[in-house]
Amino acid sequence: MSDHARKVLNVSGPDARTFLQGLVTNDVARLDEGLVYAALLTPQGKLRCDFFLVPDGENILIDVAADQAASLMQVLTLYKLRSDVAITETDRQVSRGTGPAPTGAFADPRDPRMGWRGYDGQPDQPADWDALRVACALPEMGVELGPDTFILEAGFERLNGVDFKKGCYVGQEVTARMKHKTELRKGLAQVQVTGEAPVGSDITKDGKPVGTLFTQSGGQAIAYLRFDRATGEMSAGDATVRYDG
Repeated sequence: MSDHARKVLNVSGPDARTFLQGLVTNDVARLDEGLVYAALLTPQGKLRCDFFLVPDGENILIDVAADQAASLMQVLTLYKLRSDVAITETDRQVSRGTGPAPTGAFADPRDPRMGWRGYDGQPDQPADWDALRVACALPEMGVELGPDTFILEAGFERLNGVDFKKGCYVGQEVTARMKHKTELRKGLAQVQVTGEAPVGSDITKDGKPVGTLFTQSGGQAIAYLRFDRATGEMSAGDATVRYDG
């Protein structure tokens, strides 16, 4: 099971929106509509971390995995330069649930099946979040997502986490080049699984590497695949894996 420990940062000041707009993969203007799912990349286009931007009056909150919060604050502070912004950690708690969002909460922008997220004390609604993530082929930092991740291979376009019309941001050139390739050769996908294998198990076909098996639930899993090799029955530990494309 994944760990959903989160921290909430606060970005305040008159330059908050323009500061973040030049850094993150999505269009900050979407905050006018609700939560914005986005990522911060390295200049080489690889993932530093993913997060939600949250509208909060004149300020912008950042809902990020707890173990990523300190490094994200450090990187944002490095990029701050002369921008008139302040970046602080808050004590706000993140709550979530399925179904329609209660008052003051926001629909999860990645997939409607992921329900809502709240930041003002809404009661947490338990659910089998790993099962929902697998059903949505939705990756999580520290499991399917890591420092070698390219966001288009991780499905960020499908998950509304990247905007190709917003202009420059850190890592934008690499991401745009990948977008305009004819097709991705590798990436995260939903697979069918018979049996179980540890998260991180190698997937093979006829002894050749095909990819890696990650979160599993209800006979399905999220896997990272080389699509040209992901045909027929494959193996991962003691499990049989099939990718239906």
